[in-house]
Amino acid sequence: MHQSIGKKNKIIIYLLFLFILSTVSVKTLNSQKSYSSKINKIDIVGLSNSNNIDLANKLSYLFYKNIFFLQKEEINKTISKINIIEEYKIQKIYPSKLNIDIKPTKFIAKIYDSNELLVGSNGKLIANEKADKVLPYMNGKFDSKKFLRFKKIIDSSNFNFFEFKSIFFHPSNRWDVLTVNDVLIKLPENNLLESLDLADKIIKNDQFKKNKFIDLRINNYLIVK
Repeated sequence: MHQSIGKKNKIIIYLLFLFILSTVSVKTLNSQKSYSSKINKIDIVGLSNSNNIDLANKLSYLFYKNIFFLQKEEINKTISKINIIEEYKIQKIYPSKLNIDIKPTKFIAKIYDSNELLVGSNGKLIANEKADKVLPYMNGKFDSKKFLRFKKIIDSSNFNFFEFKSIFFHPSNRWDVLTVNDVLIKLPENNLLESLDLADKIIKNDQFKKNKFIDLRINNYLIVK
C-alpha cells in the first residue's frame, strides 16, 4: 500500500516537472520569436541620399516595434507630411525589415515671390530643392486645388504647360498666362479650354505674329494688340 502511494507521488512529481519544463520552453520560444519579429532595418529608395536619410531618421521610432502588429497607417502619418513624396509603397519583409519604395513628385512651377518654393505635381509646396528644367512662375495667392485644376485644363488644350513663362491667379478667380515668347493672354473666368485653344490659333496665325496681347475676358469679344 505504501509502495503504491509512493509510486503515485513519484509519477505526480515527474508530471509536474515535465509541465514546468514545457512551460519554460514555450516562454523561451515566444520570447525569441517576439525578439526576432522586432523591426531592426528600414530600407528607403526613390529620393536623394540626403532625403532618404532624413526620412529614415523620421521613421526611427519604428525600430524594435513588432512587425506583425505594425499598422501602415502609423507610417502614413509620417510620410504624408513630406511634400516631396508623390506616391509610396510599404512592404514588410519578415521577420524584421521594412522596404519603402518612393516615387518623388515632379516639379512643375515656382512660386514667384519665393525662389525657395517649388510646386509639385502633387499640388504641394517643396522647399530647398532644385528643378532640372526651367519652370513657369506662379503669381498670386497659391491654391493647390485650383492650380492643379487649371494645369489639367492647360494639358487638355493645344498648349504645353511649359510653354508658359508665368501664370497669374487673380482674386477675382481668373487666370492670365504669359508665354515664353512674351505673349500675355488674359483669360475669362469660364470656358478656359476653348479660350486657350483660341489663343493658340491666334498666336499661330501670321496675321497676329507681332501681337503680344490677347484679351479673351469678354465673351464673343476679342482684343489683340
